[in-house]
Amino acid sequence: MNSILIFCSGLISGMIIFQSALLAPTVFKVIPEDQAGPFLRSIFPKLFFTIALIGAFSFLVALFSNDLLLTLIPLSTVIIMATCYCLIPMTNRARDKGDTLLFNRLHFISVALTVLVLLGNISLIIFI
Repeated sequence: MNSILIFCSGLISGMIIFQSALLAPTVFKVIPEDQAGPFLRSIFPKLFFTIALIGAFSFLVALFSNDLLLTLIPLSTVIIMATCYCLIPMTNRARDKGDTLLFNRLHFISVALTVLVLLGNISLIIFI
């Protein structure tokens, strides 16, 4: 059972690192901004949704462990990624309207929450 939780947390961590450290920066370097934006707008909802699904599966597995601590990280992963998913339309509207301040705030919240999920899942791998 622990190996499934470690696998799920590793998958989640890898997806976040790949997206933030490799894919997004490369897209902005290689593709013009007017094309990079729509591309990333199609990727991020899928990323957040997929991580939430993996987190939900991990949460269900963790429930069988009878260890409250093991269930908290997967549950928080689901809640936080669902929140990030729900922030996307507001973030996109702020960008489209040219509301830089609101866009920056929403983007910062999304990034901070994603980093929190990354750190939580890495800690699960380390401490399990």
